[in-house]
Amino acid sequence: MKVAKEQIETWKKQHGSVFKITVEDKVCYLKTPDRKALSYASSVASKDPLKFNEILLKSAWLAGDEEIKTDDTLFLSASSKLAEIIEVKEAELEKL
Repeated sequence: MKVAKEQIETWKKQHGSVFKITVEDKVCYLKTPDRKALSYASSVASKDPLKFNEILLKSAWLAGDEEIKTDDTLFLSASSKLAEIIEVKEAELEKL
C-alpha cells in the first residue's frame, strides 16, 4: 500500500511523527500512541505481552495493509518495531 506524500504531511500536522513499517510487501503507517493507549497497553502487558502490541498497533494505526493486523507472522514482525515509535524526550532532574 502506498500513501501519497500529501497525506503523510497532513498526518504529520495532525499527529506529529509518522512512521512506516514494511514487512515483506506489506506496509503500515503509524503515529506515536498517546498516553491513554500506552497506559491501557501497559496495564494488560503483564498478563498478555502480545496484547500490549495489539493495543499499541491498533491505537497508532493510520493506514496500511490489514494483513499486518491479522496475519500472525506479519504482526509479530511489525511488533518487533513498535517500541521504536514510542518517543521519549531527554529529561533533566536538578536538585535545588
